[in-house]
Amino acid sequence: MDEFQVAMHTSPFPTSGTYSIVQITLIDSEGVETLPITVNAGAEERHLLPGSACMVRVCSEVALGKVVLVRLHLEARTGFPDLDWHCKGVEVRRMYSGQSEAAGQQDEEAEFFPCSRWLRSVDGDVELRNRHLCLFNSETVQILKDHRLKELQSKQRHIRWRTFADGVPHCVDMTSVKDLGPNLSYTRQSPGINLAYLRGFTERAESWKSFTELNTVFSHNGSLNNAAKYVQTHWTEDWFFGYQCLNGCNPFMVQQIRFLPSNLSITSDMLRPFLPDTSSLELELERGTIFLLDYEVLEGVPANIINGKQQYLAAPLVILHLNHQGQLKPIAIQLQQAPGPQNPVFLPSDPSPDWLLAKIWVRCSDFQCHQLSSHFLRTHLLGEVSCTATLRQLPEVHPLHQLLMPHIRSTLQINIEARSSLLSANGVFDKGDCGRCLCCCPRATERLRYRNLCVPSDLEDEGYTPPTLLLRTGCTASLNALHRFVNSWVDVYYHEDKEVEQDIELQSWIDEIHTHGFPHSGFPQSFQTKPELCQFVTMVIYCCSAQHAAVNFSQLDFALWMPNCPASMTCPPPQNKGKLTEDEILSILPDVNATCSLLITLFLLSQPASDYVPLCQYREAVFSSGIPRRLVEQVQAELRVISDEITERNKKLELPYMYMSPDRIENSVAI
Repeated sequence: MDEFQVAMHTSPFPTSGTYSIVQITLIDSEGVETLPITVNAGAEERHLLPGSACMVRVCSEVALGKVVLVRLHLEARTGFPDLDWHCKGVEVRRMYSGQSEAAGQQDEEAEFFPCSRWLRSVDGDVELRNRHLCLFNSETVQILKDHRLKELQSKQRHIRWRTFADGVPHCVDMTSVKDLGPNLSYTRQSPGINLAYLRGFTERAESWKSFTELNTVFSHNGSLNNAAKYVQTHWTEDWFFGYQCLNGCNPFMVQQIRFLPSNLSITSDMLRPFLPDTSSLELELERGTIFLLDYEVLEGVPANIINGKQQYLAAPLVILHLNHQGQLKPIAIQLQQAPGPQNPVFLPSDPSPDWLLAKIWVRCSDFQCHQLSSHFLRTHLLGEVSCTATLRQLPEVHPLHQLLMPHIRSTLQINIEARSSLLSANGVFDKGDCGRCLCCCPRATERLRYRNLCVPSDLEDEGYTPPTLLLRTGCTASLNALHRFVNSWVDVYYHEDKEVEQDIELQSWIDEIHTHGFPHSGFPQSFQTKPELCQFVTMVIYCCSAQHAAVNFSQLDFALWMPNCPASMTCPPPQNKGKLTEDEILSILPDVNATCSLLITLFLLSQPASDYVPLCQYREAVFSSGIPRRLVEQVQAELRVISDEITERNKKLELPYMYMSPDRIENSVAI
């Protein structure tokens, strides 16, 4: 008769224990099983308390080989609440000669089967295997190969794809966070935001009376936000308009050009006054100092109706010039794509109200593209597609499952919540035109390119490094550190390219991401080499951590002074010049209640949680020992150096850029 001493470890946090009864079965490499043993019932009742190790002896009448699986079954106890149990793991020790304290050989037979998740009575049997990560082709025991397959089949029944909107990446087929279950949902601890100064404006469905009134509201909400106060001070200045193209919350629109767009109605003579005295438009194009903002993705998008008022959108073209002082300044703005007499080109020499309104129109268009493309598509949807495919195609024992999940798990919950509130009909963004602008998401998806998500490649495509491009300093350093971390992780489990190519689980994973996410965006459909795999995994982690930090946690700073980032406009784009006063601009901007409703949302979205996990800080057990721990310590040391360098740089700046500092970057898209 074989005998085992088994320790059932309950996680230490306060609510991890359970009243429910647990049965345990040991399974060896040949599929031989012990009879189920009830752990916490009977005369010697043991309690599954937080932080406890519940001991039980398991005997087998037949000889049992190496234990490779532990089966747990949770059953509600009659008369007690059916509480979930957070099992830390199960330790199994083979006993010799009936003694629990054997020397030497006893320790060699100890095996730990990690769990680190919630178990529920409705889940039925749950089988745990040891902590050793491996690829499918490295499995030598058939029962463990079968276990991988059963896990994925179970996940695929629960986690399915559905279409949220035609032409955009598919999403998980769930409409409620409850459908996720306890292991894919989370509670975010709010830092405690005072919204009292904004909530009282919900009934004011009217335009702002004056900039003085707008400033009063800003003073109560932005008095402690130095970045927002800086924006309010400089928002009308041309150099700051260009600064935001590089370092604002949407730094992905500006592009260097060598030729003017054919639909932009400008001439060299028209722009000569805004270029160096001895130069020309042709020379500046050749030198690479001419840049373009093109919002053609918004052309023809229907605008919303807010407070009974028709709203309006534009699809501007903007020409910018990089001067000798390193400032990127707008020198021409055409508010619609098609040139013509009713679509004038606005210039810095125009009357100041006309030029200011033209820039505000651009900032409004930028807000739409930021929320739906740079933010929602490039971080939230990318993360959700990656997470859904990971759960469906990579078993938990796969090394890439363990590496990726801390960075992508939270995207399912936050996106489900977004679809049911922010992006739903009559949701917050629908009241600011972003809801209607969902129809531009298919266009943004169609224009998205895999190469442009690999940020250094994106910046290389731009072909420039203006001195004021603060984003690049942080993004390149962090991305390189992440790439070295991913590369080292991949090296542990894939020794040559052939192993990548032959990993059927990996190939199913990337094929599913390609098919359900980005079939026309240059995304790989398979991997042949380790470098291809490393680049892709690094991109996913980066977009769901650092890039999300750059586009999400910056948005309140730049939008708190509403005229800098209006979410909608109440009049059509101007068709002529010289007929506008600065006071009239207020009547074109969003109403009071629409402004305050959106700001409340941005306040909530832009605050890191009080319990947020910084980049590459891991709570998962797999990272706590051995090679994974060493790799994590290495990347954490690199990221600390980057944080220190950014801190020192920011001390010298009037407007510090902190969004790409690794200590300010959340490990995942969790808000």
